[in-house]
Amino acid sequence: MSNTIDVRVKISTLWVVVMFFMVFADIYNFMMPGLLSDIMTGDTPIKITQELMLVMAILNAIPISMIFLSRVLKYRINRWANIVASVITILFVVGGGSAYLHYYFFAALEVICMLGIIWYSWKWVNPNSDAIN
Repeated sequence: MSNTIDVRVKISTLWVVVMFFMVFADIYNFMMPGLLSDIMTGDTPIKITQELMLVMAILNAIPISMIFLSRVLKYRINRWANIVASVITILFVVGGGSAYLHYYFFAALEVICMLGIIWYSWKWVNPNSDAIN
């Protein structure tokens, strides 16, 4: 039995870690004094609309979906899906975050994990190089 962990498992696990960091960054944001009441009254720097919430839902669905997809997609599409999803999510994390110290910490960890996903995906060798995937 080999001691190596399958690349799919490594990548999927990194997506799980990214999601935990994202969720806790949001939970910690809600603990900031006044933030929830500002959101409830609409007193935010950006107007919260249904369209904005849809975009946020789509952007959050990407890493959530990649937890599963990175385990089941075929090799070639899997590699590229993980690279593209990581780049989109990095842009979302860096561009859409708050200016709190805890957010910077979580965002840095998220980006490190996604760079790991990109690295593993880029270096991933086709396990069935004789077969067409």
